[in-house]
Amino acid sequence: MNGQMGQGIELARRTFLGKLGLGLGTAALASFGPVQAGGLADPLAPKKPHFVPKAKRVIHLFMTGAPSQLELFDPKPALTAMEGKPLPASVIKGQRYAFIRPDAAVMGPRFKFKKHGHSGAVLSEILPHTATIADELCIIRSMKTEQFNHAPAQLFLQTGFSQPGRPSIGSWALYGLGCETKNLPAFIVLSTGAGISGGSALWSSGFMPSVYSGTRLRNSGDPILHVGNPPGVDARLQRETLDLAGKLNQRRLALDGDPETASRIAAYEMAFRLQTSAPELLDFSDESKTTMEEYGCDPKQPSFARGCLMARRMIERGVRMVTIYNEGWDAHSDVVGNHQGNALKTDRACAALIRDLKSRGLLEDTLVIWGGEFGRTPMVESNPSLGRTQGRDHHPQAFTMWMAGGGIRSGMTYGATDDLGFHVVEKPVEIYDLQATILHLLGFNHERLTFAHAGRDFRLTDVHGKVIHDILA
Repeated sequence: MNGQMGQGIELARRTFLGKLGLGLGTAALASFGPVQAGGLADPLAPKKPHFVPKAKRVIHLFMTGAPSQLELFDPKPALTAMEGKPLPASVIKGQRYAFIRPDAAVMGPRFKFKKHGHSGAVLSEILPHTATIADELCIIRSMKTEQFNHAPAQLFLQTGFSQPGRPSIGSWALYGLGCETKNLPAFIVLSTGAGISGGSALWSSGFMPSVYSGTRLRNSGDPILHVGNPPGVDARLQRETLDLAGKLNQRRLALDGDPETASRIAAYEMAFRLQTSAPELLDFSDESKTTMEEYGCDPKQPSFARGCLMARRMIERGVRMVTIYNEGWDAHSDVVGNHQGNALKTDRACAALIRDLKSRGLLEDTLVIWGGEFGRTPMVESNPSLGRTQGRDHHPQAFTMWMAGGGIRSGMTYGATDDLGFHVVEKPVEIYDLQATILHLLGFNHERLTFAHAGRDFRLTDVHGKVIHDILA
């Protein structure tokens, strides 16, 4: 009797857990949104945000390595006057650095600056093309960050957390808005340099279903390896194979409601469509000679310019979020040569992208963001043992970014640093504030856009952040 009772209790327990698991899975699946034919929820179906958005899409030009605001956007004549002397102790206030001493000598800006446009925006001589779009920009000179090293700072800017595991801002955008394209990934990442300190965690969906992760495309050759069919596999065989896998996955999805199964189904279908859409995306034959010259783009050569033109083509095809990582701004040595070289690679294409978007009527609802993870020190870095001279160390206390389009007020410079470029003294902007503002432009109250995980609701801005209303159009 006791044995039979024990078996009955075990069966009841299994039934309860099974139904509980199905219920939780069904609830998770339902959170994906609208349902397709066949009962499958489409995790990327378009959704309505909290309010009418001013930006429908985002292009983030991420200058990884951290450009020097003192060489590009924030001239400080007082530094030139103090060159060779240490900063006052009252300014440093116990700050420690990775590669220089706090009493390192001051180094003034290495380039000349000039006002441009009706707005009078002050820009470096090594940004002549950006100068032509000065009246389209909102230049934020008062950025601050909590992170001092590259990978944590890049992660913090992209995910709101300094360690891997949180969803990126692109993932939050897809989770909240869905996507308007079925032929390309909704969130695309390009890299135009040697390597990214933060790695793939910068575009990961973290604890969200992986369908919201960014897809990294190569900037040369086939954008995605193995897109073509191997010998002996024609389109019909591939379609039949995919249909069979789809039926098996649908059966599994009906049993456990696991969102990752829905992600797998969506990924298989996207891979199939990419065989047509990816080559078409990289076919620049429909672009005019004038456009190619504007960007400074050779379609056969990988470059930042090619990436910018691809970004415009992507958003025209319904891609929601494009991030271009341009590595190489980490000027611990020879800040002059480093920034001249990087400006030469990026300046022309950035300006061309803004003009191109505007001429096509896309800039007004496309948010473009330019900047790195932090700034550079007012003091010089010279370390003979490391072969470094005339560089600048990492500086989280103050740096510059610019934004354009997508509901941003144009032709303005926002915030200010002190005379030595060390601290923000006017209208400070924290990373969480920037994130809150981006989400606001996409139509979201950043405090209400949440995802349930590990027993609590998470959000991109954690418990911080305020929208920078002064820079909104």
